[in-house]
Amino acid sequence: MKGRKKTVILVGDGMGDLPIAALGGRTPLEAAKTPAMDYVSIHGELSLLQTIPEGFSPGSDVANLSLLGYRPQDIYTGRAPLEAASMGVELGADEIAFRCNLVTLQDTGDSCKVMVDYSAGHITSDEARILIEELHRQLGGSAVNFHPGVSYRHLCVHQGDVSGLVTVPPHDHTGDDIAVYWQAYLNSSLGKVVAEASRILVSHPVNERRIAAGKNPANAIWLWGEGRAPVMATLQERYGISGSLISAVDLLKGIGVYAGMRIINVPGATGYLDTNYQGKVDAAFEALKDTDLVFVHVEAPDEAAHQGEMDSKLQAIEDFDRKIVQPVLDGLMAGKDEFRLIVAMDHFTPLATRTHDSRPVPVALFDSLHNPAGSGLTYSEKNGAQTGLIIANGQLFFERILSV
Repeated sequence: MKGRKKTVILVGDGMGDLPIAALGGRTPLEAAKTPAMDYVSIHGELSLLQTIPEGFSPGSDVANLSLLGYRPQDIYTGRAPLEAASMGVELGADEIAFRCNLVTLQDTGDSCKVMVDYSAGHITSDEARILIEELHRQLGGSAVNFHPGVSYRHLCVHQGDVSGLVTVPPHDHTGDDIAVYWQAYLNSSLGKVVAEASRILVSHPVNERRIAAGKNPANAIWLWGEGRAPVMATLQERYGISGSLISAVDLLKGIGVYAGMRIINVPGATGYLDTNYQGKVDAAFEALKDTDLVFVHVEAPDEAAHQGEMDSKLQAIEDFDRKIVQPVLDGLMAGKDEFRLIVAMDHFTPLATRTHDSRPVPVALFDSLHNPAGSGLTYSEKNGAQTGLIIANGQLFFERILSV
């Protein structure tokens, strides 16, 4: 790839937020110490990008497709098929993939069922694998199959009709009464599977140990994000470039698979505050040796926001800046190759709502050759809006960054 300009896209999932009184009317991004992101923004181009097309739910699936130069309205079929691709699960023409969360539900009387925790206490991957494999052993077969993923995020593939079943993301309903949605599962063709899964999980030794340790048990499954296999062109076919993707999250890896990117699995990458930041940086520079574009995704800000934990979100943003953006910026600046460095988020995840938001996100682009003026503005939601520059979709975004 000698002689070709390198492109690095760094994504802090869900970093965007709304002003918070406890932070003096600032957002977490404005309140956090982010000198590296600010440098990219001040000395580069700052704009807003509409990652969520009108009429689409604001999810990481749709948003990250946009960040990789796609128009979701042309190709999107659902979240779970993308995760299936990451896990090496090929979907037949008559199969539908569902994201299968391990969750904590609680019956509180009067036919009320509460979503206590959409992640079952961020259950470990080792614990979760035991549970998912047990579900597959007892319930799997020709019509339904379970596939273990990372932490609470797994896959269920169903062969047959599920028309009429309307699913919702569990993280949108933390603390809510979800009895109506639960009954919809029970009334569907997947009702027996969902009910039997709860029976198996409630008494499983893994959950007994978690309860004894004061942790939330994974006492139910939650199916959502369903869809069939999409058809989409690769980055090479669309833009003539090769790509590598680094993320702990199956969804992102699946997008990368369909985009024809090399998927780099970093040991210790967890999708949370304890992820292996240095491993991701090292992997990014190794990939740049023979790849045109490297996409590095960090999930932690989004996870903290879904939990409603302001201090954790502040930490996640600062860790992203200090442990990802700064060393990548320093390494690129010290190297001999021409480069583009983009700092972005996929969507807002406000602490006040604990769920995703479809408003346009700030994107900062620093080019090693073509930044004659720079925006002069730090990286924030408000400053992105102040520029008045709005990129309407992912395709225009990619055409913009690859043209400079």
